[in-house]
Amino acid sequence: MAIRAMLAAVRNRSFTTAVAPRYRFLSTLVLAEHEGGSVKASSLSAVEAIKSLGEDNSVSILLAGSGPSLQEAAAQAASCHPSVSQVLLADSDKFTYPLAEPWAKLLHVVQKKGNYSHIVAASDSFGKNILPRAAALLDVSPITDVIEISGSHLFVRPIYAGNALSTIRYTGSDPCVLTVRSTSFPVVSMSAHSISSPAAIEQVDLSTFSEDDAVGKSRYVKLSSQDTERPDLGNARIVVTGGRGLKSAENFKMIEKLAEKLGAAVGATRAAVDAGFVPNELQVGQTGKIVAPELYMAFGVSGAIQHLAGIRDSKVIVAINKDADAPIFQVADYGLVGDLFEVIPELLEKLPEKK
Repeated sequence: MAIRAMLAAVRNRSFTTAVAPRYRFLSTLVLAEHEGGSVKASSLSAVEAIKSLGEDNSVSILLAGSGPSLQEAAAQAASCHPSVSQVLLADSDKFTYPLAEPWAKLLHVVQKKGNYSHIVAASDSFGKNILPRAAALLDVSPITDVIEISGSHLFVRPIYAGNALSTIRYTGSDPCVLTVRSTSFPVVSMSAHSISSPAAIEQVDLSTFSEDDAVGKSRYVKLSSQDTERPDLGNARIVVTGGRGLKSAENFKMIEKLAEKLGAAVGATRAAVDAGFVPNELQVGQTGKIVAPELYMAFGVSGAIQHLAGIRDSKVIVAINKDADAPIFQVADYGLVGDLFEVIPELLEKLPEKK
């Protein structure tokens, strides 16, 4: 009877347990990509994202490569955000190209010395290539494609092609390795920040980095990209996308002409890329580029779930398709049921030339 009474008393009471925080000090390492002496916008978005990890977060940016462009990018990184306290430079020909093996080993070396609580990179081809391998070397599980940071170890990421959101609490050991979707963390203009002085720039000690660490199972062959003055697809304010409805690479040139008039970037669906209309670097969607322009125009795009996953963050979506039941109209802000071979020439005729 005494035992039963004790159990009843326990069941009828409420307990409040104070749990001491696991991490009293936050320190974050941002793996940044640079090109032409400038830090890429996607990496700056990663810096912006880590503000949500918590206060008193010591932020270091890691840049690697060689030559004058690395020094120029370092100078920009040192003044890119008031939360950045340090810029780390790995100046070596081993990091001329973003191969996973040497870069992952570099992250491993820097982490062992810095003992960071978080390692963050943008969820682009650069970050997706390097961070999973680095996480394996560090024996931790990475959390990818984060779109919201609710706490130092609480994150939101899309699943099922963006049709559902998963909230994940990281309970593993340090470091917590993340890739963040840059479109979910827009960069605040420099004028909005009060940067008293640039962050310190320090060289990474590569004395423990052997030649064997730079030789892996992958090798750099070449970089293929279109020689164009159009905006970068991932950061453009306006994106004009063509789908399989254009029927041929020759017809796809109408999309390019329209984009030139609007000062827009050109995108394509996977079906258009697979058909050989355009190179795969223009693919928009779950397996291509994730975009969030102010205006997204889709011509001949049916609206497959994988494509919609890459455009959900667009401010305004305009769809033109002759099929009134096309799924693209379910997410479009403005829709026009019509023949794109009539609509595009009319737009080209009425739109003024770009100044």
